[in-house]
Amino acid sequence: MMLNSDTMELDLPPTHSETESGFSDCGGGAGPDGAGPGGPGGGQARVLEPGEPGRKDLQHLSREERRRRRRATAKYRTAHATRERIRVEAFNLAFAELRKLLPTLPPDKKLSKIEILRLAICYISYLNHVLDV
Repeated sequence: MMLNSDTMELDLPPTHSETESGFSDCGGGAGPDGAGPGGPGGGQARVLEPGEPGRKDLQHLSREERRRRRRATAKYRTAHATRERIRVEAFNLAFAELRKLLPTLPPDKKLSKIEILRLAICYISYLNHVLDV
C-alpha cells in the first residue's frame, strides 16, 4: 500500500517490524512508508530501531543542526584553525611578494595591505601609460 505525504504511519496497523524484514542491518530497504533512505521524506532523518547502531541523539535534528554540531567538535575546530592559518600565511606571503615589486621611498617602508593594493594599481596604470607613449 502506497502512502502519500498526508498519511501518518500511526494510522496503519503494524504488519511487521523493520528487524523482521531483514532491512535493519543493511539500511537499503524501503521503510514502512515505501520510501528508501533518500526517498520522499522531506529530508527528515530515518528513525533508528532500539537495537540498531547509530547516533540516536542526532536522529531528530535537521541537516543544518547536525552540521553545526559536527563543526562544534574540538577536532573540527583544530583542523579548521590549521587550514585558516595556512591560508592567511599564503595570503601574507603573496602581499610580501607584491610589495617587493613596487617602488617606494624609502624602499623598506612598511605598507598596509590596502596601501600595497592601491600602490600596485597606480604602478600598473603608470606602466600602461609608459607603454602607450
